[in-house]
Amino acid sequence: MPIGAHVSVAGGIEHAVDRQRQIGGTCGQIFTHAPQIWAHTPISDAQAEAFRTTTDAHLDGAWLIHSSYLVNLSTPKPDLRRKSIRSMQQELDTAARLDIPYVNVHAGAHTGAGAEAGLQNAVSALDALDVPEDVTILIETDAGSGTKLGARFEELAYLLHESRHALGICLDTAHVFAAGYDLSTPKAVDTMVQTFDDVMGLSHLQAIHLNDSKHACGTHRDEHAHIGEGHIGLEGMQRLVTHPALRDLPYVLETPNTDNFGHADNIKRVRRMQVGAA
Repeated sequence: MPIGAHVSVAGGIEHAVDRQRQIGGTCGQIFTHAPQIWAHTPISDAQAEAFRTTTDAHLDGAWLIHSSYLVNLSTPKPDLRRKSIRSMQQELDTAARLDIPYVNVHAGAHTGAGAEAGLQNAVSALDALDVPEDVTILIETDAGSGTKLGARFEELAYLLHESRHALGICLDTAHVFAAGYDLSTPKAVDTMVQTFDDVMGLSHLQAIHLNDSKHACGTHRDEHAHIGEGHIGLEGMQRLVTHPALRDLPYVLETPNTDNFGHADNIKRVRRMQVGAA
């Protein structure tokens, strides 16, 4: 199973590969620039070549680029829409330069326009993008706080079916749980997977953000916990990483990362779960 974590690109994007290797990851996720600002950090040809070369030499799984936190595809505000589309286009073009197959983005928030209008805005924004060959936009499942869209599978299905692009889905386990899809037992995980397949089709599921949740199911509160230490717990997590419909997908951790217990420890824990030694 390809597994890794979201790692920093501080000092240059090429350093992300070594950081991934140091924690035992074989795939992973990055921001290409500071996610709290619109400005994109230039990447030189030499940096891009070093990233591609070291990725090919040392990692087995895929990278994901996570879009800026500022991007809101569902917004009714023209200026924010323009900035979001421009930022997403830059991410897509960067992914093509780096041979990264996925750009991950949230559907965004309708901010009072209503869910139907927000989803239509998101489709329109997505369809304004020029998606390079061999790059796929992944819409991430959301916890659903406030007016954010993408917490319900039906909302994601609308984007999949209405956009002119062949979109994929990144399933965040903490977000799905917070949105009200129970994952705390093997049976609950099986039910969620079947529901996903019924509503969207498992062929659209192309990556997983593997996170436990600090908050209970259905609270719409997005705060990640170490694997097996949150409300999803060990049994649910073990089923998530061994389910036959999921286990070959790239798993990316966004769990807390501290000196006392970080990504390397969570990756080891997941690998033990895979062989039933959690």
